[in-house]
Amino acid sequence: MTRKVILFIAETLDGYIAEENGNIDYLIDNDFTSGEDNDREYEKLVKHVDSVVMGRKTYDQVANKLSPDSYPYDDFDNYIMTRQPIDDVGNLHFVDGDIVDLVNGLKKRSSSKDIWIIGGSSIIAPLVNSDLIDVYQIGIVPIILGKGIPLFSDKTKFKELSLVSAKKVNGIAYLEYSK
Repeated sequence: MTRKVILFIAETLDGYIAEENGNIDYLIDNDFTSGEDNDREYEKLVKHVDSVVMGRKTYDQVANKLSPDSYPYDDFDNYIMTRQPIDDVGNLHFVDGDIVDLVNGLKKRSSSKDIWIIGGSSIIAPLVNSDLIDVYQIGIVPIILGKGIPLFSDKTKFKELSLVSAKKVNGIAYLEYSK
């Protein structure tokens, strides 16, 4: 069975995953997740994932800002793309190389579980352009930033997708697309 590569990410209504400086406080400081429905999209995802891939800026945001007291991805093999070589620490693998080569290598590894692309946009564009993302799960949060770091940069080539599902959970619209 071939491992799927899943992009599971939140973006603002106007298409940004972070403010211009990389800040993601808008995800922390807002109340769009509260409501009558329990948001279980993350829980559903992590049941069938064993590897996470992210850029160094995303890793720093998660480790230092979102969850400084308890790293949330300890149960997974973590691949952090960086231009500054750092020794691996446990299941944290700091990779100075090509994201396409890394993901192709991960897909070939024997596992019944999938690969989660967490972000950011600098690693997403090459994966889209190489047709390596199988599933796009995008949570649209009801915020307009006006400017910031876009989910899909101007380096991303044209790509046509098929809508698999759309659902509302509290204030978030979850859209799932496949290639």
